Amino acid sequence: MADDSNRLVRLLCRPKPLNTKGSDPGIHFWLIGSPFFPPLTVASFLRRIHALPSAASPDLPKESEDLRTLIPRGFEVVGALASGDDAHARAAVDAARTLRNLLYGEGTDRPVIGAVCGFDSGELRFFVSESENATGLESISSVIEERDSKKFVWENGCLLHCELPIKLPLYYSLKNPTDVEKSYVQATEAVIAKLRDPQAVYLLETSNKASQDISPPVIIRGLQLDFSTDLSKIKALADDDDGFDASSLSCSYFPISSKAGSPVFSAENADIIQVSVLFNSLGSSSASTVPVAEYFPVQEETRLLIVDIKLDVLCYSSRKLPLKYAISSLIIPGLVDQLNVVQKLMLPNLLAQHPWLKSYHFSPPGILHPITVFYELSFGETEMKQVEVRRSLHSRLGLPYDRPLLRISNALDFSKLNNNDMVSLQKGSTLLRDVHIGIPSSGVTGGTVSLVQGSYEYFHYLHDGYNDSGWGCAYRSLQTIISWFRLQNYTSIEVPSHREIQQTLVEIGDKDPSFVGSRDWIGAIELSFVLDKLLGVTCKVINVRSGAELPERCRELALHFENQSTPVMIVNMQVYT
Repeated sequence: MADDSNRLVRLLCRPKPLNTKGSDPGIHFWLIGSPFFPPLTVASFLRRIHALPSAASPDLPKESEDLRTLIPRGFEVVGALASGDDAHARAAVDAARTLRNLLYGEGTDRPVIGAVCGFDSGELRFFVSESENATGLESISSVIEERDSKKFVWENGCLLHCELPIKLPLYYSLKNPTDVEKSYVQATEAVIAKLRDPQAVYLLETSNKASQDISPPVIIRGLQLDFSTDLSKIKALADDDDGFDASSLSCSYFPISSKAGSPVFSAENADIIQVSVLFNSLGSSSASTVPVAEYFPVQEETRLLIVDIKLDVLCYSSRKLPLKYAISSLIIPGLVDQLNVVQKLMLPNLLAQHPWLKSYHFSPPGILHPITVFYELSFGETEMKQVEVRRSLHSRLGLPYDRPLLRISNALDFSKLNNNDMVSLQKGSTLLRDVHIGIPSSGVTGGTVSLVQGSYEYFHYLHDGYNDSGWGCAYRSLQTIISWFRLQNYTSIEVPSHREIQQTLVEIGDKDPSFVGSRDWIGAIELSFVLDKLLGVTCKVINVRSGAELPERCRELALHFENQSTPVMIVNMQVYT
């Protein structure tokens, strides 16, 4: 760990805009750090969204329920931000400590940051409380903002991913159907005990199957685990690594993924260690015995209910962390957290149509660490309750409400790695993207640049060996526009081919059947028809009759990029938006 004798707060991201003018003092944000970072390092600011009805105080039990699975193990709450004067720093520290106790239990007493934002100035000031017993707060005047935050987080960090399907057999009496809840709780406790059992086996292997020098898998047994380790002592743990047995190997045992060119530091491109759980029910015994079966007849009519659960845990770790601590301090606590969350969501409707729960991992823009979200998919992700869940998440993460950043189609996809496809976890293709980036400035003095927001794929003549030279410009522009909607996850349809575009125009009655397979041009009007049919997107066509109208139209275009930010096509002096 870095020497903290010269105290400073290190910010890996800028705080979200906080308008405290006229607002009541209270906790507005939780500060998120990591035991693998130097002390007082803030990786993200997550908004507090639950408050007690009779006060501005946060509803800490509800906050802890939300954050328990949202923040991956390897990251943790390290403080809170309140509005008001310096006196409110104590309230921020106390709230953060209480939240930490709810999330991580007692015995996690570490320095906690209390930040305050002035009502008028908006200036952030930071204070630190060394321990729960400390009576005073230390003011921290030295604050630095990390220039390359992604490199700071991911250059020496990696992800651990564990999927664990579980079937819980629940027996209950027909006379007392509520017994099924007690049976569920007991079954959950039994699974947790198995995860900590000395006979449990954990298989760790790299997800980089395409690497030339793949390290052999590592087996960690339950009896080798240590559940009392403080991850903030990471440097000391790494120094004690003697390397003589598998349990002492660190995460760096698995080589860094081979990436051509300059490395890309992000959660989507992180090195991933895959963890599998093997429950070993056969222990070694010196005695020679034969199998024994015991029969316990039931005293009353009983039913059996099988509950299928699939846990999916993602954790962050320093590459210096020994693998046995990665299992005991990250993977197992993460699995236990998900078991408890699923139990709470399942119990109210266990005998009815119990919810179909599935966890997804996301890497939203502006958030340095991944997040994990449970979605209830019984009625689809467009069901109103699910929409409200995503809206709440957007509020907590400071994400815009008009971008589908947390739809299922935008989740990290680990199946690509399992299929030896070493690409980014986000969806992509071999097409060029965002070709406007890097174009030299026009040199117009005092001009303002208005650009598309988000990524798109660049479709051009002769792409995929299809000869549309001289007539396919509008088709290619339409394909580029639809790719923008795909990459922003507004739609999951494939980018249509020329023939599919023509077929769509025939289906809506705009063209005759002979149009399909032809080399006839299309223009802005036809593009608007296709976008309306395939995506439900309404369009606007601007006719420019002379160059004298361009200045006014340019202002209209600039306003479009500021508000809608979708790509624009210009064809035959018609402007499509």
